[in-house]
Amino acid sequence: MTAQGFSADDIDTSRPHSARMYDYFLGGKTNYEADIKGAEAVIAGWPGVLTGARVNRAFMHRATRWLVREAGIRQFLDIGTGIPTEPNLHQVAQGLAPEVRVVYADNDPIVLRYAQALLRSTPEGRTAYLHADVTEPDTILGHPELHETLDLSRPVALSLNAVFHYIGDEKKPHEVVAKLVDALAPGSYLTLTHCTPDFDPETWRRLHEMAAGANSPMGRERTKEEILPFFEGLEFVEPGLVPPHRWRPEPDQPLADATDAEVSLYAGVARKP
Repeated sequence: MTAQGFSADDIDTSRPHSARMYDYFLGGKTNYEADIKGAEAVIAGWPGVLTGARVNRAFMHRATRWLVREAGIRQFLDIGTGIPTEPNLHQVAQGLAPEVRVVYADNDPIVLRYAQALLRSTPEGRTAYLHADVTEPDTILGHPELHETLDLSRPVALSLNAVFHYIGDEKKPHEVVAKLVDALAPGSYLTLTHCTPDFDPETWRRLHEMAAGANSPMGRERTKEEILPFFEGLEFVEPGLVPPHRWRPEPDQPLADATDAEVSLYAGVARKP
């Protein structure tokens, strides 16, 4: 696949961008001066964001391994893919089961630019990239390449990691997730991570003040009670909705001693009955 129709003019490097800032938090190189300044401002107000980004990434790897090994999942739909950071989801999954098929979806032009990095599949499996917006789920569910790559009559793991805290209530995020899950077969799974103020409300209050002072948009962190409805009708895999470093920890997992306040995320994996 090529980034057909892409132009460098589509990328605004004069303003910080969430995907490029997240790349910076992970130690990546796909960021610009505005992103670095924006990221450093967040770090000044919330030093734990660096820990949170890395813990979130490690959770994605563990959850993917569990879904392949324990749940027998061989199809993944990863929405809000972000800038490719290795190992990508398909590399983790196909490293365990080469026949795994993965569809990535994102609406960010910079992700489209780097889409080739997401498409290096094993010969036995397949990967595809959709340029689509999660807040318009029909653009994903109706995309021909989704149906050419995945068989929605068989279980699929829907991955929504660190996506919905960027989406305000006016976009009806719970309804969006419900529509995506409804399109999947029984035996499918939802894996989702989301920022929360529950463990450090003072820091989140300060972050909102900083964003207002800088006339900068702020994401929509949510409490546990507000995140639980994303999983409505699904059966949680133990240990349920917990901070990501506490979800089935492994002996050698990075940042195992991180505090919940530093991470300020919830994570969960749940099965569609």
